[in-house]
Amino acid sequence: MHRYKELKVWQKAIDLAVEGYQITEKLPKEERYGLISQINRCVVSIPSNIAEGAGRNTKKRF
Repeated sequence: MHRYKELKVWQKAIDLAVEGYQITEKLPKEERYGLISQINRCVVSIPSNIAEGAGRNTKKRF
């Protein structure tokens, strides 16, 4: 398994996720199940995909 937490791209993706959540807190509550939910899922998927790729067995698949 690769050490994805040491990758700059993963660290920046985590920063983006935190910033995304902070921004969505300021949006109107009416958007909770629409735009807010979509943005939050989107920003979390980036570091998640990087971590999932780190679990691949070969460097090529990573």
